[in-house]
Amino acid sequence: MGASTRNAERDLRLADFIRDELARALLSDARDPRIGMTSVTDVRVNGDMSRADVYVSSLSARSESEREALVAALDHAAGFLRSKVAQRGNLRTTPRFRFHYDDLVESGPRIEALIDRAVEGGADKAAGPVTPPGR
Repeated sequence: MGASTRNAERDLRLADFIRDELARALLSDARDPRIGMTSVTDVRVNGDMSRADVYVSSLSARSESEREALVAALDHAAGFLRSKVAQRGNLRTTPRFRFHYDDLVESGPRIEALIDRAVEGGADKAAGPVTPPGR
């Protein structure tokens, strides 16, 4: 196993740890009503582990302004959340968090419907007679 493989595995373990601990902290320690029921969907740690991009979603943030308010509230609480994660882990350094709204949760059903329609349309064409090329 090469050094880059070990680094990638370490980064993934750290990202998973941060995702789980942030989710726990948001559920039990966050007091800002704008945060509400927020889910941490993904965490990506940069190479030197100084920053972590944290992707979140919330079913209560329906409009763009509510999503922006959620990210602003999380950015405001980033230091507090970072300290909570640091307390729960034995990390030499805890990355600084940058929060991003992940709208994949909301767009997922729409994308699925588009895929289903495309597959159904392809099935109609596939049901017809098959003519070998050049004949």
